[in-house]
Amino acid sequence: MSGEPTVFVVDDDQTVRGSLCWLLESLRLKVQTYASAQDFLSAYDPVQPGCLLLDVRMPDISGLQLQEILEQRKVRIPVILITGHGDIAMAVRAMKAGAFDFIEKPFKDQVLLERVQQCLAIDTRQRREDAERKKIIGRLDSLTPREIDVLDGVVSGKSNKTIAADLDISVKTVEVHRARVMEKMAVNSVAELTSLCISAGRHQGKL
Repeated sequence: MSGEPTVFVVDDDQTVRGSLCWLLESLRLKVQTYASAQDFLSAYDPVQPGCLLLDVRMPDISGLQLQEILEQRKVRIPVILITGHGDIAMAVRAMKAGAFDFIEKPFKDQVLLERVQQCLAIDTRQRREDAERKKIIGRLDSLTPREIDVLDGVVSGKSNKTIAADLDISVKTVEVHRARVMEKMAVNSVAELTSLCISAGRHQGKL
C-alpha cells in the first residue's frame, strides 16, 4: 500500500467541495478535491489508497462516465456517488457499474461519514488481498512447467500414481516434483495448496 488513505472529492461546485472537505477533515481524514473528472484522472495514481466521493452531474465528463472510465481501466477504488437530481435509473446504472453507494442531497453528515469509512475499509481489504494474490502468483511463477503439471494434478485430487500415468513419468519423479511444489509454495498440505491456487485465481491450469 502506498501512502495514507485519501478521500478524493470530485465536484464542479466549489462550495460543495469546500463543505465536504471540512466535513471529512473533521474526522481527521486526508482529503484531495478536484473541480472536474478530467482533473482527477490527470492526477490520480491507482497505487494511492482511498475512496472516491463523486458528484453525478458535471460538465464534460459526468460522475457516471468517470465511474465507467475507472471500471474500464480496472481501477478498483470504491465509489460513492452524490446527486441532487437522482432517479432510479441513474442509481441502478451506478450500482451496476460497481458503486458502493448512491446518495441523494440533502444527506445527513453522519450517514456520509459512515459510508466513507466503510469504503476506506473496503479499499484497505482489497489492497491487502491483491498484495497477497501477487505473492502467491510469484510463487507459482517460480515453478517449472513440470512442477505446474504435478500441481494441477494434486489440486485436482489425483493420486501420485494417476499423475505419473497422465504425465508418463515414474511415481518417484512425481513425489520429487510434489515435494518441490509444496516447498516453493510454502504449504504443508494439499488443502493449503488448493486454497492458495483458488486465491490466485488459478483454476484447471489457468490463472
